[in-house]
Amino acid sequence: MINGPSRRALFAGTLAGLALPAALPASAEATARGSLPARPNIVLVLADDLGWGEIGSQGQRKIHTPNLDRLAAEGVRFDTAYAGAPLCAPSRCALLTGLHAGHGTVRENPEGKEQHALLDADLTFAELLQLAGYRTALFGKWGFGPEQPDQESHPNVRGFGEFFGYITHKHAHQYYPEYLWHNGAKVHLGGKSYAPDLFRERAITFIDQNKDHPFLLYYASNLPHAPSVVPGGDAGEYRDEPWTIQNRRHAEQVSRLDRDVAALVDALREAGVARRTLVLFMSDNGPHHEKGVTPRLFDSNGPFRGDKRELYEGGIRIPVIAWSPTLRHRVETRPVTFWDVLPTLADLAGVPVPAHLDGRSFRGLLTGGGAPRHEHLIWNRPRKAQAIRRGRWKVVRWAPHIGGAGPNGRVELYDLNKDIGERHNLAAAKPLLAEELCAELDAAIGPDPRLPYGLRTEVSGDEVVVTLHNGSKVPWRDVRINLDKAGKADAHTVSVIEPGTAFSAGFPVPSGRIVARADFEANGRSHVFRRKHVQVHQRIVLTH
Repeated sequence: MINGPSRRALFAGTLAGLALPAALPASAEATARGSLPARPNIVLVLADDLGWGEIGSQGQRKIHTPNLDRLAAEGVRFDTAYAGAPLCAPSRCALLTGLHAGHGTVRENPEGKEQHALLDADLTFAELLQLAGYRTALFGKWGFGPEQPDQESHPNVRGFGEFFGYITHKHAHQYYPEYLWHNGAKVHLGGKSYAPDLFRERAITFIDQNKDHPFLLYYASNLPHAPSVVPGGDAGEYRDEPWTIQNRRHAEQVSRLDRDVAALVDALREAGVARRTLVLFMSDNGPHHEKGVTPRLFDSNGPFRGDKRELYEGGIRIPVIAWSPTLRHRVETRPVTFWDVLPTLADLAGVPVPAHLDGRSFRGLLTGGGAPRHEHLIWNRPRKAQAIRRGRWKVVRWAPHIGGAGPNGRVELYDLNKDIGERHNLAAAKPLLAEELCAELDAAIGPDPRLPYGLRTEVSGDEVVVTLHNGSKVPWRDVRINLDKAGKADAHTVSVIEPGTAFSAGFPVPSGRIVARADFEANGRSHVFRRKHVQVHQRIVLTH
């Protein structure tokens, strides 16, 4: 545990100058737009329970979000973007792993039970980019596995070189926490620091420290999740509004998030890396109505029905903005989803995309090109509700005795082209179509379909076994595996590893840390993977 001076040394300089930045300056980098650099830095900002309609670029009028609005006006605004689920844990699992909640490891929230964990079989976008040489960090809310450092669901094991924040969902409800985790140790705060301010300042430091390397920053703020807590106890610029104190503070939480994003973009500019960086902004599900917050006051779900926890559009439609000084402004109407993020980041980083994902890369949509289309989109809340969208048609299916359904459940069918508010159930009028979509939904839900991917290490006695798994769709050729910094003469080679197969070799255990290395060619490009050996506790068993 870290106490007293150690904590101050860790965060030297990060608690100073917490004055909030002004709105983003007009871009002076508007030339040469329309493309992205190879292997860009990635800053992925994830809001917590921010509704589709809670920012100005989506029509919000009561809450002020000038910085996000400017990013939307300069970059790509995705008008038909979907979260992985209508609530936190399964949605974030879909974001991290590229699988929808019908295939992913985590398919529901803890709901008062033990928090679900990611497993060794899971490959996150952070692990993928870390393999390819990116510096990686997570600041904010994690939400998987127990509060202990050396287990396979910890962020450090799941690809994040630095982690500062909350491990569990419940802990993330505390805006003035007694402690936060920094990697494998607790940083004691005594309930005196506003956590989002610490996340922002630590993220700014990370950007400056890693400006000379490709980096991935996953900024998972807990704003504006309930409770509606802001520094000082007032509601900032909304203090005089004729709303309840909970609604005034909620509005201030959203505006604080907007200013935090501005601070990150300012940091990118000051570090000289803005043009080499893609910023993705999104929310994990629809707006919440918890602890006195009234989404209807703000029109938080826009024209959509429902909010958090519901599979109507209001519960799963989210704001998504992609910004870089090199992008041209456009509004993209083709649907994109959380499970598209991993293959997109792999595509941007030039890494072989894992096979058997539910997601599709939308890299082409960032620059006005094409992208593979989804046959359908799937959402799954086990024992509660499920949904499928195919083109204009959407089915919402309720389990028995859930959501007002009877003993046989209920099926609802909507034509989203004519009824975006999902008010007119056409299931009785089109029973064959409803039945067809339900059958397609059933077929899309099942076990994890992925192949093992990447580097694995296992130490047995005085030997370390390094295994390279080709979990992509293409052969990996001219493969050489070794321990990093070892001589080439010590490497083991093979001409090709076909998709779905692996290549292993043993090496004497070195002194110091163990880092495995693999060199290979795929898709006409040379690749180098590196992975540090981490010893973790026995696998955490999860039942869906």
